[in-house]
Amino acid sequence: MDKPLNYLPSSNPRVPQAKHPFRHCLKVQTRFSDIDMLGHLNNNAYLSIMDLAKIKYLTDTAPEQSRHNLEIKAVVVHIDCDFYSPAYFDEPLEVWTTIGQCSERSFTIEQRMINSQTGETKCITHTVLAGFDPKLRKGIPLDTEWINNLQEWEERPILTTSTATSGI
Repeated sequence: MDKPLNYLPSSNPRVPQAKHPFRHCLKVQTRFSDIDMLGHLNNNAYLSIMDLAKIKYLTDTAPEQSRHNLEIKAVVVHIDCDFYSPAYFDEPLEVWTTIGQCSERSFTIEQRMINSQTGETKCITHTVLAGFDPKLRKGIPLDTEWINNLQEWEERPILTTSTATSGI
């Protein structure tokens, strides 16, 4: 996919301005089971859709040689989601994904679900992932080659020098 420069800005004054451009986008296909009794996207469905977009982002940003054998040693340690407008079954939805901050041991992914025609922001999520080795069952530093690939993809430095200043 071509790397977009940014998503359409939201007209909602409550939606915070993005700190970084988004260079990854995934078109969303909603399913009948994603819709609740009020006729809009269920809260649980948002997080499932964001997970799909995270996996696609991590796959697309991985080095060519490891895309089919992706091994990101990280686990989710925190997720927050702010809802700004309901999403409906027939809306043209997209999820925009970027890395917010990254330290030697953790990183934050910011995602925004938007209506691709109007630019209306449906929700914003922030997910913190920490380096983790499943065999050792303990936290580990993130792979520096992986961080370098992300910086190249994002076309900006993402690595902070201290977790105290990065907020993660």
